[in-house]
Amino acid sequence: MVGVGLFVGLEAKPGKEEAVAQFLEGALPLVQQELQTTAWVALRLGSSRFAIFDTFPNEAGRDAHLAGQVAAALMQQAPEVLAAAPRIEKLDVLAHKLPA
Repeated sequence: MVGVGLFVGLEAKPGKEEAVAQFLEGALPLVQQELQTTAWVALRLGSSRFAIFDTFPNEAGRDAHLAGQVAAALMQQAPEVLAAAPRIEKLDVLAHKLPA
């Protein structure tokens, strides 16, 4: 079941684009341990623009993810590699096609 999600926009500092890409790629094993994260996708939108899209069954799952290891590591590294704070948008999932 999927009910809520997040869209997180990220802008890398000049020269830190690959560091952000590597961080996102390296976060996958941590996210795979989160039982309430039903989908997690790291995206590159341009040379320095990145995003994360993820979904959860409910608010508790989303809150657990926001309090988890990936979010903590991202906030710790943000001042060094990001041009601005991550833009975290909470969303409601209206329809989806995800594996059961």
